[in-house]
Amino acid sequence: MSSKTLCHKLGDLTDWFSGGTPSKKKAEYWGEDIPWISASSMDGCRYSDSDLKITYEGLKAGSRLAPKGSILLLVRGSTLHKRIPVGIAERDVAFNQDVKAIRVKPGLIADQVTDEAYLYYWLTANEQRLLEMVEHTGIGAGKLDTKRLQNLEIDLPPWPEQRQIVATATALDEKEILNSRINQTLEQMAQAIFKSWFVDFEPVKAKIAALEAGGSEEDALLAAMQAISGKGEAELTRLQTEQPEQYAEIRATAELFPSAMQDSELGEIPEGWEVLPLGKMINLIGGGTPKKSEPSFWNGDIRWFSVKDVPSDGNVFVVDTEDKITEEGLNRSSTKLLPIGTTIITARGTVGKLALTGVSTAMNQSCYGVTANDETGPYLNYLRLSEAVATLKRNTHGAVFDTITRSTFDTVIQPRSCLALRQRFEQAVTPMFEAIRNNLVQSNTLSEARDSLLPKLLSGELSLDAQPAEKEVVNVSVDG
Repeated sequence: MSSKTLCHKLGDLTDWFSGGTPSKKKAEYWGEDIPWISASSMDGCRYSDSDLKITYEGLKAGSRLAPKGSILLLVRGSTLHKRIPVGIAERDVAFNQDVKAIRVKPGLIADQVTDEAYLYYWLTANEQRLLEMVEHTGIGAGKLDTKRLQNLEIDLPPWPEQRQIVATATALDEKEILNSRINQTLEQMAQAIFKSWFVDFEPVKAKIAALEAGGSEEDALLAAMQAISGKGEAELTRLQTEQPEQYAEIRATAELFPSAMQDSELGEIPEGWEVLPLGKMINLIGGGTPKKSEPSFWNGDIRWFSVKDVPSDGNVFVVDTEDKITEEGLNRSSTKLLPIGTTIITARGTVGKLALTGVSTAMNQSCYGVTANDETGPYLNYLRLSEAVATLKRNTHGAVFDTITRSTFDTVIQPRSCLALRQRFEQAVTPMFEAIRNNLVQSNTLSEARDSLLPKLLSGELSLDAQPAEKEVVNVSVDG
């Protein structure tokens, strides 16, 4: 660290603001386009969206707006016993009373004293220090005392050094964010194929339209191939010459779709398909919680999933969990170890959230593990459940969707194609899901690299412009 480092109290550098919650009884306060950040929204390090949104009326009546660039720090909640949720607002957002918005005092950025980005990384690097400050509220939640936080002393290196540290840490964060955006796109692609094949029946309808227009069976097959591939006739002709294996695969897929529809209780579905309750196509696995009072059950190496481990949008998989249990905790409780590829669905509290197990994972009793019992692959099973959740939400007609029981799955009726088509679908989307999982694993590695590097950079143990060997450590982490 530079000899010109200056020590300040965090509170002397910053202004702190409290948020709030508009009345839940006022429908006009909720549901528009202002993200409302609470503990459940604080996954990751950049905040621009949330499950719950408020209106401008709700903002004026009971919350506060944090300007873009603000630090958002959770100061009350059960999560604080395990980690310190903190991040940067990427747009103007509202926030609740459990969160503090932190802004650098006016003039300090212009005077090149410090800025929010550096202070955010300082808070991130000092997570263990903050965890040791968490107080117990008596109702299971943790609390960070604002005055104690503001009295923390922070060493500020010269402005150029701060910029270097921020640039290095930001590069790691942005790679994680890029991976997350790629994952969202990949999941959307898989969802789109699922909807085309199993909800809208587009290849079947394409065949029907071709036949009704006086076309031959070959014309109908070509129409289905176009619907499946998104390519025109000329593109398919070129594909047949240049990539005959891919062309043959598209053609074989198109052949699996019928060229007529039939009536069912769901309306018209492809001929030869059947309609079944989802409950008849799946196996349900219950979870459990080892006794919290038994230390030998906890802090082992077996991942234990609860709703706080639900992946962010697009990341799909759970590859790690906040809480872990021991072999003894697994064996002496009702929880079970779910195999890789199991879909977890949250059934109480925050209902209807999904995750695919990317590693063997146990879970609590507020979730179900779901596997297919009809030879359907894990990714089609996940997407069938995603469609089922959407159906359940539509069917509530504005009522609260607050629980899922075993019988709930029997109320969702879905069409089922022949096994060969389900297997073809699984083959088509598997590379997408594998890429999502690989990106997520890489992001976890980048996060670990950042968490290792930041304390060394902030303390001066590792310099960005000192020794080539030290710079190589940083470059490998950023470029990896």
